[in-house]
Amino acid sequence: DPIKISRLKIVNQSGRMRRLSVTAFVEWVLGSSRSVTAPFIVTEIDSQTGAMFATNPWSDQFGDRVAFADLNGQQTAWTADRSEFIGRDGGLDRPAALASAATLSKRVGAGLDPCAALQTFVTLGPFGSAEIVFFLGEAASRAEAQAVLTKYRHARLDDVLSAVTRQWDQILGAVQVKTPDRALDILLNRWLLYQTLSCRVWARAGFYQTSGAYGFRDQLQDTMALCVSRPDVARAQLLRAAARQFVEGDVQHWWLAESGRGIRTRISDDRCWLAYAVTHYVNVTGDMAVLDEVIPFLEGPVLGEGQRDSFFQPGISKKCATLFEHCALALDRSLAIGAHGLPLMGTGDWNDGMDRVGEDGKGESVWLGWFLYATLMSFSRLADIRENTERATEWRQFAATLKDSINRQAWDGDWYCRAWFDDGAPLGSVANNECRIDAIAQSWSVISRAGEPARAARAMAALDKYLVRRDEKLLLLLAPPFDNPAHDPGYIKGYPPGIRENGGQYTHGALWAAMAWAQLGDGDRAGELLSMLNPINHADSPTGVHRYRVEPYVICADIYSIPPHVGRGGWTWYTGSAAWMYRVALEWVLGFRVNGSCLTLDPCIPRNWPGFEITFRYRSARYAIIVENPLNVCRGVLAVKLDGEVMTGTRKLLIPLLDDGAEHRIQMILG
Repeated sequence: DPIKISRLKIVNQSGRMRRLSVTAFVEWVLGSSRSVTAPFIVTEIDSQTGAMFATNPWSDQFGDRVAFADLNGQQTAWTADRSEFIGRDGGLDRPAALASAATLSKRVGAGLDPCAALQTFVTLGPFGSAEIVFFLGEAASRAEAQAVLTKYRHARLDDVLSAVTRQWDQILGAVQVKTPDRALDILLNRWLLYQTLSCRVWARAGFYQTSGAYGFRDQLQDTMALCVSRPDVARAQLLRAAARQFVEGDVQHWWLAESGRGIRTRISDDRCWLAYAVTHYVNVTGDMAVLDEVIPFLEGPVLGEGQRDSFFQPGISKKCATLFEHCALALDRSLAIGAHGLPLMGTGDWNDGMDRVGEDGKGESVWLGWFLYATLMSFSRLADIRENTERATEWRQFAATLKDSINRQAWDGDWYCRAWFDDGAPLGSVANNECRIDAIAQSWSVISRAGEPARAARAMAALDKYLVRRDEKLLLLLAPPFDNPAHDPGYIKGYPPGIRENGGQYTHGALWAAMAWAQLGDGDRAGELLSMLNPINHADSPTGVHRYRVEPYVICADIYSIPPHVGRGGWTWYTGSAAWMYRVALEWVLGFRVNGSCLTLDPCIPRNWPGFEITFRYRSARYAIIVENPLNVCRGVLAVKLDGEVMTGTRKLLIPLLDDGAEHRIQMILG
């Protein structure tokens, strides 16, 4: 339900009567910026409930919605005027309304500096106690707001809290780990999935972004981390994203759920993420039926010559197709290549900030080449299962040619280039003064399995040499940052050097480097990078707290790399880095991967780890997994036992998962 419940318990530890006032205070926003919306907010006291209602009729999308604040019906005084409550010379630490004997004026209406200040008085007998409850929420209508308030005024709030707790325990407790890295355990066991689901998928808002929009590539990546704990959420997002595809095969880069309005662009990678995420979901869940779900397309004006993007509300087409066909169309639309035989970059690939590299339709992306190769190879296997062999063959042939082109054209001597501009000038090359090396062009040469092995290893060594700053616990996205580039890469250069994508640590891309090291079998470097990227380790001392300045329990999108702000965290909460850190740590370092009704264990851990444990709830069964590392290796399996019985096979051994209500024990010895 759309309500926040705050409970304040007061205990009188003295032997005399005490009389106290308690005031709840809220500044209404009802939009994305208080300074913009404040003049239009209207407040009133609802005649039925006595709660304060607030609306913003100026809002074209949410003008009918009703926000509410309520002290469980116990308020005896109130004001909706912030200037009255704070006072001319007051502040939130010393509001004028609480510094005098005067009561609140009960003023509500329009044209105020809008707030909700609700006050009640509590009398406590000797050693007595009392609880004050504050409700804050928003509903679609006045009637719904009244119904929600009535429900929770009469609810047993202990039971409500227990239900909420059970829900999160069910989601976050599906997989629990115990490793020698306590800071990693704290994030992996609760915080990363909580951040992913509550902020990224449900709220789609954070302190630094309040749009509430879905990003096509963004939430697809987020829900890949939920395929084990909440496959229903992941499945719904696949279908939701497919429904934002135009009949021509391109998609909305982002859209607003309430209206469907969104932006049509020339960004190149969005389309591939649908097939990439669908493949991951099917591999994890075994749900092949999702491929036959029928979803309509969108219709709308095609981008004209020289038009970069267009924001509008599309129509729903009468043309429909299965999810498989949506993915296939998106891939087929992604096969256009440039002079070097690589995919066209358009107005950005994964890095939206590089929006002018290929805006004229000739620039090419090396990273997109790796990503497209990986997607074609994985999705073609689904085509094989569906006996669509002609398509699968075409995709594999294209992928093979693409692999050859990247390794021939993009190799720069010590690492892979990042892209080529429309005029053929390289980006991410030793020839560049700025952005000589870019992290994701190196890490995806490994992740895609398309990089020539010796070159991919050399590229990762260059990444380690030029982009990892161990003393500062940073892994940069690119270096040197853009400051005065010979070619305009796009709005990325608008960030100061060392900030966000422009040469700071962009955590999303940094995690791919840890994933690549794990795939290469170097658990020491993979574990080291995870430790460096862990926010707890950036705030584990007073000096660290002062430098980092943001929450240590959630992943931040970026960390600054240039003095005087080295080590300062940037955009927190609303970042896809949370989902990727969960997947990299669980799937690639601990090697825990669910494949339908089987489990694969293929760890790649720091060699100084003596082992680790995982508890996995699979439907009605529970699996206790104990991994021991007596020989201090990063990777390799000596023996596996399931319920005391020795299993035979390779390190890619598939362990059957049973829905039998029993407890099972898996023992693995590395060596």
